[in-house]
Amino acid sequence: MPQLEATATLDYQSDVYKDAYSRINAIVIEGEQEAFDNYIRLADMLPESQDELKSLAKMEKRHKKGFQACGRNLSVVADMEFAQEFFSKLHQNFKVASEANDVVTCLVIQSLIIECFAISAYNIYIPHADPFARKITEGVVKDEYLHLNFGEEWLKAHFEECKDRIDAANRENLPIIWEMLNAVAKDAKVLNMEKEELIEDFMIAYGEALSNIGFTTRDIMKMSSYGLRGAA
Repeated sequence: MPQLEATATLDYQSDVYKDAYSRINAIVIEGEQEAFDNYIRLADMLPESQDELKSLAKMEKRHKKGFQACGRNLSVVADMEFAQEFFSKLHQNFKVASEANDVVTCLVIQSLIIECFAISAYNIYIPHADPFARKITEGVVKDEYLHLNFGEEWLKAHFEECKDRIDAANRENLPIIWEMLNAVAKDAKVLNMEKEELIEDFMIAYGEALSNIGFTTRDIMKMSSYGLRGAA
């Protein structure tokens, strides 16, 4: 199989691989920490779903520890300063929305955009990962679908009153994903993760999530275009 052949060509101990991995590993560690913090905040905003959201937050904390172990396994020190800057715009937008008690925008950022971003990246990474990281990441992906599902179900249940707000949150935050993809494209390529594949997988996952919530195909094409304008 081509994917297995591609994996065999990677030298996980090379300086080039470890340098790129120091930033990729930091991104997934920081992403899980951001998710933990966001779900804890959402638990305060949605007291009726507090137990479920706190359970999702605990999963994210466990994922963070798993990815920290992946770095230690390769003797790589994660570049956390890079990762914090990488997430800074989404972090700030979530913070502003949460302070305004804007549940819809918070769910779009965390439960749709970030989860779809993570799922697509992890699925593309798995065939090329070292054996230790592959096992960890396969377990993480299963959990991430649960997190995506929470946001989908809540937004679906409140679709009519939330539709315009979802669209506005999408317009504001989706372009940030393409900035993030551009910022990490060079390092991802070292790990055999092509930017075009990441874009395609994200758009499929995100489009399916929007469809499950209640948007039409025409709506989804229009909403997706806000991000694709920055994907070049």
